Amino acid sequence: MKVILLQDVKKLGKKGDVINTSDGYARNYLFPRKLAEEATDSNLHVLNAKKETERRKKLAELEAAQKLAGELKNKEIKINAKAGENGRLFGAITSKDVAELIKKQFNVDVDKKKIVMDTIKVSGTFEIEVKLYPEVSTKMKVVIAPVA
Repeated sequence: MKVILLQDVKKLGKKGDVINTSDGYARNYLFPRKLAEEATDSNLHVLNAKKETERRKKLAELEAAQKLAGELKNKEIKINAKAGENGRLFGAITSKDVAELIKKQFNVDVDKKKIVMDTIKVSGTFEIEVKLYPEVSTKMKVVIAPVA
């Protein structure tokens, strides 16, 4: 019997998969527990429509992320920080600080975990990577200007 899985089932498949199972397994285990439904023409049509809308949504998100990456590419973020001798900062610049400045300057919400950088403890120019979407990232520059 062909069934469409409504949830992930161990050793059988993931949600949305169309699989063949024995009639007894489907009727006595999968259907009563609402883990699957019979793969009729109407159910398959609904499943294909859902997959198509999901694919379009992911494609739109990917295009938006690529556009955003193009806008942010090679942009500079300037930070004025108190520094002592030899350009060493009092405190440090972290990905959280950079995320807040990206939000302020470019009005783009970026999670601090998506910013790949080391903690900056000296003044100078540093390159960071901002991951906007899986397989979509861009490079930006952070300029730390020492203030006495």
